[in-house]
Amino acid sequence: MSPNMQGRFGVATSSHTVYVEHTNSVFRSLSRDQGGNHDGLNVHGGLIDELHAHKTREIFDVIETGTGARKQPLLWLITTAGFNRAGICYEQRAYVTKILEGVVQDESYFGIIYTIDDDDDWTDPASWAKANPNWGVSVNPEDIERKARKAMTMAAATNNFLTKHLNVWVNADTAWMDLQAWERCGNPALTLEGCAGRKAWVGLDLASKIDIAALMVVVEDDDGGFTTFGKYYIPEDAAEDGRNQHYAGWARQGLVTLTPGATTDFAFIEEDLRELASLLDIESVGFDPWQATYLATRMLEEGLPMIEYRQTVQNMSEPMKTLEALTLEQRIRHNGDPVLTWMMSNVVAHLDAKDNIYPRKEFPENKIDGVVALIMALGRAIRSEGDQVQPSIYDTSDVTC
Repeated sequence: MSPNMQGRFGVATSSHTVYVEHTNSVFRSLSRDQGGNHDGLNVHGGLIDELHAHKTREIFDVIETGTGARKQPLLWLITTAGFNRAGICYEQRAYVTKILEGVVQDESYFGIIYTIDDDDDWTDPASWAKANPNWGVSVNPEDIERKARKAMTMAAATNNFLTKHLNVWVNADTAWMDLQAWERCGNPALTLEGCAGRKAWVGLDLASKIDIAALMVVVEDDDGGFTTFGKYYIPEDAAEDGRNQHYAGWARQGLVTLTPGATTDFAFIEEDLRELASLLDIESVGFDPWQATYLATRMLEEGLPMIEYRQTVQNMSEPMKTLEALTLEQRIRHNGDPVLTWMMSNVVAHLDAKDNIYPRKEFPENKIDGVVALIMALGRAIRSEGDQVQPSIYDTSDVTC
């Protein structure tokens, strides 16, 4: 709107656009719901405000793809929290969180999240400034206090206050594992060979033959805790298609096993089971019958104690709670396995009306197979402890006949 600026820089305006004709430069507003209509953009910089309100990821993908021909493009995302944990906004937030926690390394991505802590009382004025860095400047404390009082008395206003003013994502699913506690349980010196001859339980999650299959071993420790090790299997085609760039890197490091072709070759898993059986005292191998019946039959014929373990809420809730408790007590130990840590960071827990929990993932690419198999193995371990035969009263009583 400034004639002097327009004259000095050759800036002109039209509906929703600012442009400089002689350099072919354009600053344009785009509709959040018309991504497909903007293909072919050549973007130096893109600014996306209130990303949580985007119904699809189309406009984000179009702008990000449009930066490909630029040497130093910048994509700037600004948003409050929202409700849709399956959308593009929460996907980006989850990625930032992984960077901040050190789970993912990405020097090209900067992120900062202003919100209250998980254990903060959202009704306490002392916590409000955490989520409002311009507190007392452009954010009026009196206005926030007024809206907070309304949210405390009107249930319908609570979620809006939490998302818009405290940046709290509102959903029944919440991040499950305390990753700092999980990492404190890590010890790179731990090896399967160092556990030779000890009692162990195995969990198999083979639900997908076109992506990750997981085998988790839980070994009994002297203090009543457990040490766990994982093996992961990925078809070569899945590792090469780019959906999860971690796969190829993990394969080079020997952290995962690549099997030829487009589907997982269960022969690799069978061979690892045989090796484990020769090394450990395996009490049981828990498997979900989905995708695993043929493998289980073959292993039974070879003498392995294969036990069907269906992935129901009833079967998963108690060992999942036990795993969390063992982690907080540092009585579950692992070797710092980055694959398992990544999967652990992907798990969200849904709490039902009966206080049962079940492992879930928010996005298809956020795999949790190793954690599911670990819960199954731990479920067999704690069930075995509960199923131990108790001594007969006739063996322990002083009464004689």
